[in-house]
Amino acid sequence: MNSFGKSIIISAAALAMTFASLSTASADDGWHHHHNNDGWAIGAAGLATGLIVGSAIARQPRYVEPGPYYDEDVPPPPPPYYAPRRVYVQPREAYYPGPVAVGLRPWSPQWMRYCYDRYGSFDARTGTFVGYDGARHFCVAN
Repeated sequence: MNSFGKSIIISAAALAMTFASLSTASADDGWHHHHNNDGWAIGAAGLATGLIVGSAIARQPRYVEPGPYYDEDVPPPPPPYYAPRRVYVQPREAYYPGPVAVGLRPWSPQWMRYCYDRYGSFDARTGTFVGYDGARHFCVAN
């Protein structure tokens, strides 16, 4: 017997007990004189109604989304491919240019002071500094 049928039988039994108590209370001096049993009767009727409505709501069909389908013959997808980053490397000539016509002459005391003040990563041995791109650049004072 399914649970809906059980709920109907229990609800019918609760309803029968409610009506049995109503008829006993009504057999006395009249319904309108004895209000002590009215609360019990109304509560039992509410309980029976709640059981019937609740069992009807609980038995509604539910949608369950199907899970993923896996076929054993098909291999899993490959891992994602990420292309390597392109890194621009300056030619060697760009690191050590020839004489600069404009600005300070390389390796002069004024040039060294300028490069030390402008770039915190300045290396006096090579005359270069580390740029934001991570590469070393020759200090040119314009």
